Amino acid sequence: MPLNPRLHLRPRPEPAPHHLRTQPEPAPHHPRPEPSPYRLPPRSEPGTAPDRARPGRPRYRRAALLASAVSLCLVAAAAPAEPLGIGDTLFPYLGNPGYDVASYDLALTYTGAQDKPLEAVTTIDARTTADLERVNLDFTHGTVRSVAVDGLPAGFTSAGEDLVVTPRHPLAEGRRFRITVRHTSDPVYGKDRQGGWVRTADGLAMTNQADAAHLVFPCNDHPSDKAIFTFRITAPNAYTVVANGLPTGTDRDGSTTTWTYRTRHPMATELAQVSIGRSAVVRREGPHGLPLRDVVPAADRKALEPWLAKTPDQITWMESKVGRYPFETYGVLMAQASTGFELETQTLSLFEKSLFTEPGYPEWYLESIMVHELSHQWFGDSVTPRAWSDVWLNEGHATWYEALYSEETADRPLAARMKAAYGASDRWRAAGGPPARPKPPAPGQKIDLFRPNVYDGAALVLYALRQEIGRPAFERLERLWVREHRDATATTADFVRLASAVAGRDLDGFLRPWLYGEKTPPMPGHPDWKPTAAAKAAEPHLKR
Repeated sequence: MPLNPRLHLRPRPEPAPHHLRTQPEPAPHHPRPEPSPYRLPPRSEPGTAPDRARPGRPRYRRAALLASAVSLCLVAAAAPAEPLGIGDTLFPYLGNPGYDVASYDLALTYTGAQDKPLEAVTTIDARTTADLERVNLDFTHGTVRSVAVDGLPAGFTSAGEDLVVTPRHPLAEGRRFRITVRHTSDPVYGKDRQGGWVRTADGLAMTNQADAAHLVFPCNDHPSDKAIFTFRITAPNAYTVVANGLPTGTDRDGSTTTWTYRTRHPMATELAQVSIGRSAVVRREGPHGLPLRDVVPAADRKALEPWLAKTPDQITWMESKVGRYPFETYGVLMAQASTGFELETQTLSLFEKSLFTEPGYPEWYLESIMVHELSHQWFGDSVTPRAWSDVWLNEGHATWYEALYSEETADRPLAARMKAAYGASDRWRAAGGPPARPKPPAPGQKIDLFRPNVYDGAALVLYALRQEIGRPAFERLERLWVREHRDATATTADFVRLASAVAGRDLDGFLRPWLYGEKTPPMPGHPDWKPTAAAKAAEPHLKR
């Protein structure tokens, strides 16, 4: 997973837990049509109080009803701006109600100075799902220069970590609209911030998990609202820029070049990635002609090539387990930075370069980490959790395929790892909560969400399910899961329903204690497995 998300905690080799990488359920994502060029006559200047008169509404026959409606409107208009959220139990103020984002267009200008804010323009195309007097966006740690709604200046203010936008006229339910925010994006953070920009040895990269995309750009920063992304990054000619998706062109203008990338599939904000550096881009072909591109420090290209060359076979292995790779491209970004974790940013997974160039980890272990992040492209990126309490669906599956790969390619028995996880599971549940009901992270420690209970603890749930329904049914379930929820969001309840359908019987009674119980249930087929006393934990390495 990403920095403070798609994160993975991984302990150093050998059986310690690896990857540490709610709310009323938000409405599921649905494809949205392109926004209409709706325009209103000009009225106020940027940043000024907008005219709050409503556009034409049906006339009421009774004057009293009209007066009442006007009165309510004025009361709403006078209410102070406040931070909103969609009710996620782990991150209550993430996301915003009342609209569904179709696309982001993010333009950034990097001067080459890592300690200076980037100038930025974020354009959001969305559709309202309720009548809105105001539109709240998640955004902090930047200066807002101006805001426009459908091309007209809009009022704006901040409330908590929200940017609150007041258009000239209220937006009716079902209305398509466009918000354009001119702002800065600051890569320098205080000690109380985690995620967002990461300053590398030669530039910048992003680590937006779990709730840090809004430190970089205005957005609806919750995985339940996926959207198409376009990136337009301008940097000095000496730099190479790579972002999620495929390149659509470069435009050189004097001493700078603008690089444009676009995703073909919707993406959660926490999976956005932009790499700016003195990088080499290594290209090759994957299965079925899939274009692969890896981004590495130019000076390290030769040394890292043996690792980069492993990706095509790893994709082939994953496809043999769950089906075709779900996106338009893939690759790894090996950044010269100290993050303490790896991250599954969509189509371009982030790794610390030092993981592969410094001694300390055996080859089989590093390959398993590569497969962990690769498997997230199916589990977490294509099929995205609808609430952060569903994160076990990401991390448990990524840990599962990481362990299965090690069993099949490096003779590291899956059952031995699961037995060790079973011994520690009660302790993990006590410390971090059950896999599907994780405890909130401590204030200022957001990556604490990625504890062993959502990595090996969640993989243990999948092992128990395979023991219960048998290998053929389990493997069929995995393929169906990624196929039926591709490019969408899903919940723990969705997984339980599909597992029950595949098994031909209701599995709620079996899975509920495994997912939500304070104690670990008996393992089917292994009555001898018991909780074990705590051992000294290996130093964790965050995988997300």
